[in-house]
Amino acid sequence: MTKAAKEWGVSRTTIYQKVNDGELSRTADKKIDVSEMLRVFGEPISKKRTERSVDTVQSTPLNSQSVQYNTDIEHLLALEKLKNEHLSQQVSDQKKLIENYQQQIGQLNKTLDKANASIQDFAQVRLLEFKQAEMSDEPPFEPEQEKKDDSVVATAKKKKRWFF
Repeated sequence: MTKAAKEWGVSRTTIYQKVNDGELSRTADKKIDVSEMLRVFGEPISKKRTERSVDTVQSTPLNSQSVQYNTDIEHLLALEKLKNEHLSQQVSDQKKLIENYQQQIGQLNKTLDKANASIQDFAQVRLLEFKQAEMSDEPPFEPEQEKKDDSVVATAKKKKRWFF
């Protein structure tokens, strides 16, 4: 435990807490495997210092250009991700709009079917009235003229018919 704490630059308490929390496992002889330390804490500090010193020695204008290029690429990637999220949201909104329109179309079709049924019923009733009027040789209504205040008003006197 002490050796691992020194190499990774963490306290022994932290290592014990990770073991107790189940984040870090120990072998049967109560030791911690190097792969477990790498998994939980990453590279040891001594190795990181060696890599930093090598990077510092190799720091050239070419290296800083590649760092700038990588930064630019990361910014472009972030921008493209935002655009992608925005487009995904627009697609989702359009799908909801289409669903709403489809529901409205369904409701309008139901209303139209009811109206067509009412029209058919009305047409059948009128056809039946017409046929009965032909059989009795009487018109369905008789116009008659009245004089009121020197004007002629045409009125239609409808016959009352009862259908059973």
